[in-house]
Amino acid sequence: MKQHIISTEFLSLEKVDKIIKGKAKLVLSEESKEAVQKCRTYLDEKMKNSKVPVYGITTGFGSLCNTTISIDDLSTLQRNLVISHSCGFGDEVPQEIVKIMLLLKIQSLSYGNSGVQVATIQRLIDFFNEGVLPVVYQQGSLGASGDLAPLAHLSLPLLNLGEVYYKGKKYESAVINEKFGWEPITLQSKEGLALLNGTQFMSAYGTWLVLKAKKLSWLADMIAATSLDAYDGRIEPFHISVHLVRPHIGQILTSTHINYLLEGSEIISREKKHVQDPYSFRCIPQVHGATKDAVNHVMNVVETEINSVTDNPTVFPDEDLIISAGNFHGQPIALVLDYLALAMSELANISERRIYQLIAGKRDLPSFLVKNPGLNSGFMIPQYTAASIVSQSKTLCMPSSSDSIESSQGQEDHVSMGANAATKAYTIINNTEKVLAIELFNGAQALEFRRPLKSSEFIEEFVASYRQFVPFVENDVLMYKLMHKSQEFLQNVNVIIPEKF
Repeated sequence: MKQHIISTEFLSLEKVDKIIKGKAKLVLSEESKEAVQKCRTYLDEKMKNSKVPVYGITTGFGSLCNTTISIDDLSTLQRNLVISHSCGFGDEVPQEIVKIMLLLKIQSLSYGNSGVQVATIQRLIDFFNEGVLPVVYQQGSLGASGDLAPLAHLSLPLLNLGEVYYKGKKYESAVINEKFGWEPITLQSKEGLALLNGTQFMSAYGTWLVLKAKKLSWLADMIAATSLDAYDGRIEPFHISVHLVRPHIGQILTSTHINYLLEGSEIISREKKHVQDPYSFRCIPQVHGATKDAVNHVMNVVETEINSVTDNPTVFPDEDLIISAGNFHGQPIALVLDYLALAMSELANISERRIYQLIAGKRDLPSFLVKNPGLNSGFMIPQYTAASIVSQSKTLCMPSSSDSIESSQGQEDHVSMGANAATKAYTIINNTEKVLAIELFNGAQALEFRRPLKSSEFIEEFVASYRQFVPFVENDVLMYKLMHKSQEFLQNVNVIIPEKF
């Protein structure tokens, strides 16, 4: 993908993924330029003749909304806003997510309802295209007046302030601006507010998280199928008839996927001595399926959000309206990111239970999956690690969206805490990846004890590719190195996900 044209065309998460991974260059469409310029011209004319205070344009911000600002100070007001609100703290936002933030902010401003200059959007596009990524911090947003602090840091380089990453190194933005010959942007009325109001911090996280969640959800099926065969599990709970009488889409999709993955397995098709499997195996369609349904719901909400105008006030040139409202409020995103965190935590929760069953010395598998248990501890402690990670994720599943703290002297008296929901979900989803990596580590090991019987062609090929990274464990070794390699395998493996998912 060489370029992507910013326009009113619907921006899907799949398209975002292609833009980022394909390192596409952004181009602002003529349609968007005209809409942006029309709004800017309207706002300039309106401010010349308006006798009525307009929030954030001729007034202060938050509880200072009743403080009138002189026409001569409107540019200074916007610059001061960006500077004063750059109060981020904590760890830096991953650069990949910062790049998504830039894309989503550009998209939101391009609709022509924000009153920004074309030059301002173009500079953000320049940052994106040249790989100049502002340093943004994870802490500081309440998720209600927009992601104020993070977006302030995203905007600082427009003013020749703040820091940026360029080709992996951190620089003062002034150094990089000089390198490219970029003069600082002189913000016009409302521009600072347009840049800072908005949900692009939590939406960028949401975009990244949904894309990763979709991949992990699909991988979870592949890993669970490996573990099921290694455990000598039964295929009957995956029969389509069971799921058609409880027709949740994710459940049907999961059962169909597992059947496909294990088709032709000598292990799954042999006669079983046991009547039933534990829930962690038998209920894979129900648990994994519910997560798939949750991910799809979250994706729909996030896609609506990233195709929206989320700053304040909203400008409608054709209607001659400038309306101060609440599109910056992150409640839609906060709720679904809490939901996503819970759904992905459960993938790890059930995965850890399968790990436990594999090492328990049942179903003719050796204790802790080594030939000489006792002399060797084998896979004893990887299960401890998985349990520890799962426990942390469970603790983090307390919903951020259930909290609200009054701010700005009571003017902002209900906030979403969507930014906290985003960063928390980020930790949980990365935790889930680690637990799935440990399950694959165990499942691949257990499968070897079923030889000479073979699993399905798909599972055998999947495990063979895994073995190029992680070997069979004969005797005790430094397990953490293999666990890290297992996670790297999941991060790098290509997964083809059906369009309907």
